[in-house]
Amino acid sequence: MLRLPLLALALVGLSATAAPPLTTHAERSGFLQTGRYEEVGRLCHDFARTHPRAVRCTAFGRTPQGRPMWALVASQSGALTPEAARRAGLPVTLIQGGIHAGEIEGKDAGFLALREQLARPGALRHQVLVFVPVFNVDGHERFGAWNRPNQRGPEQMGWRTTAQNLNLNRDYVKADAPEMQAMLALVRAWDPLTMVDLHTTDGAQFEHDIAVMVEPVHAGDPALRTAGTTWRDGVIAALAGQGALPLPFYPSFVESDNPASGFKDNVPTPRFSHGYFLLRNRLGMLVETHSWRPYPHRVSVTRQTVDAVLEQVARHGRGWLLAAHAADARPPAEVPLTWRTLDEAREIDFRGYAYTRTPSDISGALMTRYDETRPEVWRLPLRERIEPDRVRRAPGAGYVVPAEHAAWVGEKLAQHGVRFERLVQARSAVPAQVFRATGVKADAATTEGRQRVTLNGDWRDEPRDVPAGSLFVPIAQPLAALAMHLLEPDAPDSLAAWGRFATAFETKEYMEPYVAEQVAREQLAASPALREAFAARLRDDAAFAASPAARLAFFHRRHASWDERLNLYPVLRLDQRP
Repeated sequence: MLRLPLLALALVGLSATAAPPLTTHAERSGFLQTGRYEEVGRLCHDFARTHPRAVRCTAFGRTPQGRPMWALVASQSGALTPEAARRAGLPVTLIQGGIHAGEIEGKDAGFLALREQLARPGALRHQVLVFVPVFNVDGHERFGAWNRPNQRGPEQMGWRTTAQNLNLNRDYVKADAPEMQAMLALVRAWDPLTMVDLHTTDGAQFEHDIAVMVEPVHAGDPALRTAGTTWRDGVIAALAGQGALPLPFYPSFVESDNPASGFKDNVPTPRFSHGYFLLRNRLGMLVETHSWRPYPHRVSVTRQTVDAVLEQVARHGRGWLLAAHAADARPPAEVPLTWRTLDEAREIDFRGYAYTRTPSDISGALMTRYDETRPEVWRLPLRERIEPDRVRRAPGAGYVVPAEHAAWVGEKLAQHGVRFERLVQARSAVPAQVFRATGVKADAATTEGRQRVTLNGDWRDEPRDVPAGSLFVPIAQPLAALAMHLLEPDAPDSLAAWGRFATAFETKEYMEPYVAEQVAREQLAASPALREAFAARLRDDAAFAASPAARLAFFHRRHASWDERLNLYPVLRLDQRP
C-alpha cells in the first residue's frame, strides 16, 4: 500500500526535473526587468527538454565576442528540420527579437507566447516557428539602465548596436556583421515564408501603442501584395479586438517633432528586414511598440502580436506559400530600384495628447511638450500613395562580375543564396551593357563604417572582354530582384552604393601639367574641330574657363594615355548568356 504513494512522489520528482518552469526573469519581476542572455540559452534547452517532439534548440552562429546565437524551432507537426518542413509543405515563420537589443520585449513576449502555444493544439500544427529571442547578442550584454533614454522600462536593457558598433537593421544587404551572416545562413536553410522583426520605436508621445508594417503591400509581386495586406490587416484587427491601438504605418512625423506635419508611408529599402524579405518574394513584418508605454504593456501587446501572426499563418500560410513559389518562378521583366511617396494626403484621426510648441531656453530650438493628462484626437495628413521611382529593366540573360572581383562578390552572393556560375574560359568582345558614371558623389561621413557612394549614369551597349574566372549571375532565378538590387550600381543598397567598388571611380594615373600643355598644343594644331570645340567651351562654360585643371583635362581625355576604365562600373549586363 505504501509503494504507490512513494512511486507517485518519485514520478512527481521526475516530472519536475523533466519539465522545468518555462518562466522568464521578466515574468517573475512583474515585467519590470528583463533577464540576461544566459537565460536565453537555458530556456532554449528547457523548452526542448519539456517538449522534445515539438521543440528543438539550436545554435546557428557565434558572435564576435564568442557568444552562441540561439534559435528555438517549434512545431506540433513534428517537422523540426528544414527538410521535414519542405516535405510536409509547411510554411515557416521566423520571428526575431532584439535586433536592437535595448528594444527587448520581443524576447520576453516570444517566450511567453511560445509557452502558451505549446500548451494547446493550435497554430503550431500548421507551420514551423523559428524563434530567435535575441539577434544582437553582444549588444544585449552591454547592459545598462539608460541605454534607451526615450523608453519606459525595463529597468535595464541592452545596447542598440553590436560589439563592432554595427546596426544589424541596416545590414541585411551588405551583410558585414558576422551576426547577419549567421542569420542569412539560417534564412537560406529554412526559407521562411513570413518573417517578423520585433522592435520598439522612439518618437513623440501619443496613445497608439503599436505599429505593424508589412511588405509586400505597396511593392512586390501582385499576389504577394494581396497576401501581405491580408496578413497585416488580420494582425491589426486581432490587436484592435483585444483593446490595442494599432497603426499600419510607422508613426514618424514628416517634420521631426512637429505633429501637425503628419505622416508619410514608404517602401523600405533592403537594408531593413521587411524591405529585404520583399526582394526574396517572402512576407516581412516590422512591429514597433511605442516606447512611452510601460514595459509590461509593451510585452503584452507584443505577445498578442505573436499570437495573431501565428494564427494568420496557420489559416492562410499554405496558400501564401503557393503564391510565393509562383512568384519565384516568374523572374521580373523590370524592378523598381526606388519608390516615391506622392504629396497628396488624406486626413486621419490620430490619438495624441495636448501639446505646445515654444522656444526652448536650453537648446534655443522650437520644442514640443506633451501633456499626457490631456488626451486628444489630432486630425493629421497621411501621405500613403506610393509609386515606383527609378525602374530598371532586367538584363535579358544576367550579369557578369569580372574575375578580379569574383572572390568577394561571389562570397556576398552566396551569403544571400543568389545563384551564380563561374566561367572557365575567357571570352573576347562579348556584347554587353556597361555603366559609366557621369557623376560620383561620396558621402562626407561614413555610414555603418562604410563611405557610401551615389552614382549617376546610364547603361549603354559596348563589347567587353570577359576573363576566365568571372562570375555569371543568371536573371532566371527566384532571387532575381535581390540580385538586381545587389548589382545595379544606382540601387539604394547595392554593393556599389555601399562603396564596395569605390576604386573604380578613383583616378590612378595622371598627366603632369607641363606635359598636358604640350599635348594640348599638339592636339590643337592637328585638329581644327578640336580648336573650335575648345573655344566654344571657353565661351559657354565659365567654370570650365576658370579652372586650369579642367582645361588641361579636356585634352588629357582625348589622349591615348587616358584611363578608359575610370568611372567604368566593373559589372556587366548581358542579354545573352556568355
